[in-house]
Amino acid sequence: MGTIIKDYSYTPAKIKRGYSGKSLYINLSDLRIEQKEITEFMKEKFTGGKGFDLWYLWHAVTPETRWDSPENEIVMSVGPLGGITQYAGTGKTLLCSISPLTDIPIDSNVGGYFGPLLKFSGWDAFELQGKSEKEILIFIDGNNGRIQIEEAEEYPEDTHLLAEELTKKYAENEDDMVNVSVVCSGSGAKHSYMGMLNFSFYDPRRKVCRFKQAARGGLGTILHDKKVKALVVKYRGVKPNLNDAADISTINKVGVKYHKEVHDLDHKQNKMRQIGTANTIMIMSQYDLLPTRNFQTGGDPEAVKISPEVFINEWLTQGLHDGCWYGCTMSCAKCADHFLITTGPYAGQRVTVDGPEYECAAGLGANLGVFDPQAILEENFYCDTYGIDLISFATCTAFIMECYQRGQITREQMGGLDLRFGNSQAVLELMHQISRGEGFGRIAGLGIRKLKKIFVEEFGADPKLLQDIGMEVKGLEYSEYAHKESLAQQGGFAMATKGPQHDEAWLIFMDMVNKQIPTFEDKANALYYFPMFRTWFGLVGLCKLPWNDLVPADNYKTDSPAKVPEHVQNYVDIFNAVTGKHIDKEELILQSERVYQFQRVFSVRMGKGERKDDYPPYRSLGPVSREEYLSRQELYDKQLRELQKLDPETMDLDEKIATTRRYREDQYEQLMDAVYRRRGWTENGIPTPERLKAIGMDLPELLEVIEPKL
Repeated sequence: MGTIIKDYSYTPAKIKRGYSGKSLYINLSDLRIEQKEITEFMKEKFTGGKGFDLWYLWHAVTPETRWDSPENEIVMSVGPLGGITQYAGTGKTLLCSISPLTDIPIDSNVGGYFGPLLKFSGWDAFELQGKSEKEILIFIDGNNGRIQIEEAEEYPEDTHLLAEELTKKYAENEDDMVNVSVVCSGSGAKHSYMGMLNFSFYDPRRKVCRFKQAARGGLGTILHDKKVKALVVKYRGVKPNLNDAADISTINKVGVKYHKEVHDLDHKQNKMRQIGTANTIMIMSQYDLLPTRNFQTGGDPEAVKISPEVFINEWLTQGLHDGCWYGCTMSCAKCADHFLITTGPYAGQRVTVDGPEYECAAGLGANLGVFDPQAILEENFYCDTYGIDLISFATCTAFIMECYQRGQITREQMGGLDLRFGNSQAVLELMHQISRGEGFGRIAGLGIRKLKKIFVEEFGADPKLLQDIGMEVKGLEYSEYAHKESLAQQGGFAMATKGPQHDEAWLIFMDMVNKQIPTFEDKANALYYFPMFRTWFGLVGLCKLPWNDLVPADNYKTDSPAKVPEHVQNYVDIFNAVTGKHIDKEELILQSERVYQFQRVFSVRMGKGERKDDYPPYRSLGPVSREEYLSRQELYDKQLRELQKLDPETMDLDEKIATTRRYREDQYEQLMDAVYRRRGWTENGIPTPERLKAIGMDLPELLEVIEPKL
């Protein structure tokens, strides 16, 4: 055990109607520990979860704050519905910080036990500010009301070793291990801007620590910069009504109804209990949506090698409960047990690999041209244990590979790495270099936006080409969906508040496949409702998957099947039953919009959040290269004839590409105009005072930020 350098006692607050009413503040610079009140103003304006995070972060930073400034915080919160055990997907923790990739607030959500156990330990939110002089860990004992800060230099760095050691340390025996949860990162987070956080939960059947990830935006990098090796919470005594619900019978009733849906329908729909989110790999490929070789195409015949059936039959353990919090019958957290590692520091060892999720199989697989499930699982393991966001890593590596393919960077400039599409061994070696802070890995982990600058200024690359093929917006790498034929999804990614992440808006099937939103106004309405509704999950502490990855059998008969109205009503009922409030579906969206608009203003305050920041790379909109056009020539030629009334037979290939580009860029501009109007923003993307007043967010500090921009 390391030396205890701070010991703090507190009386755990009793939760009432979903809130403890207390938040925890720790300043690492002077080891100050304080309690703060959760005010009625905070609950009214920000609800909980991400809302509380952003409000605390707003008051912690200035426009000059950068990710490694001491005043930058990592803030985490749960939300009033977080931790209930009667409904699926209630174990989420929401985190915010100023991102090293984007320089604006990043938010990330993660499953696992940490958030609920933190809440039951008496804390609705947790602010971590300042920087420690030494590596430390923070232990929160929720049963005994004790917080300890301990020197932690002797503990291992990588996640699977560190979490196991700390779980054993703080548990009294094996049965007690389920009451301990660890947040940590890994060696890769120390040497990259795309470090992520792992949140542990102990699996008593497998007798291993398993992990969910707060992956996006570099949160692990920030934790390392603050010299925090781990956060540990322990709480014993989880039971059905620790949230002190106003109406527990309604929660039980709604929960039973949903669990029956899972039992009756999951095997007919997305098969989450068998494969998890990777169930959609072949569906994405079938519809030309699976990003392949840096989003150049939307699928490949080889995708069958990483189909769900391959993972189910050959790799993933079946028949065990895989929920990442109590009561989640969806059980989508799949894993491969006793997996043999073949490279790197853990070669020859057998481990449990959590995954693959869809983003893993699509990003580390198809987008890198890797169609080997064993290689994907090993990449998955090392991303997790090194603490590297696999989405940013995959999209960034795909960009590097295409730059290499197109002669923009040489093998020598990459330190000898043969980073061609499909070379999984080079991909793994790049991960290992990032973890060590060596070789080409020293710059590869900086993210696409910074790599574009390096490749142009130091290697002489073509800036226009790199801008076209570098799949990032606001500095955040794209998550793994090819969407050239979905204008709504182009906007959903590029106009997202934090950057192109699918948890804000996913409209591909509504737009491209089902043709449900044909006009600009239709798309703008969808790009209002769905980001707002999805934001709500992050306010109350819920997972999005139970909403629409399983739907009632008669959902198709409703007026708005994409919204899954029965499940929306479930959430309204549960919120009211926990809190004792009486909101309806409209108020739910209003709760979200308050926070959504606030986050946009926050971005403006930090120097972004304007129209110039909402433009995608052209690869997101259409064909950059001659090869891309030819891969879909029949489609693109047809669009020239039908949409632009032009004769492709009279045009050479370069004319076709240029004409298609002008049309698609104009379409995107018109979409931006429609979305901005619907969201109550100016033509430059600034929330208007009128809109802020209409939703009750015309706070003086917000108006002060936007008024100079009007």
